[in-house]
Amino acid sequence: MEVSTVADGLKFIGMGLCALGFLGAAIGVGNIFSALLQGIARNPSAKSQLMVPAFIGAAFAELMGLLAFVVVFIIKG
Repeated sequence: MEVSTVADGLKFIGMGLCALGFLGAAIGVGNIFSALLQGIARNPSAKSQLMVPAFIGAAFAELMGLLAFVVVFIIKG
């Protein structure tokens, strides 16, 4: 077994593990908007105060997913 084939195989395993970053981003965005909807259902007058922080939090959660995507391409090299 050559060293280059083992290294290539480990690269693919690393890229696959980076897919967990996408899963984390999806779960995070789901939790953010679930909490947003619960907050609006409990107090509809606070909708305007809840929307902006929810969208900022969703943007940061998606940023983590995009960073995982960038790491995949760095590993792929």
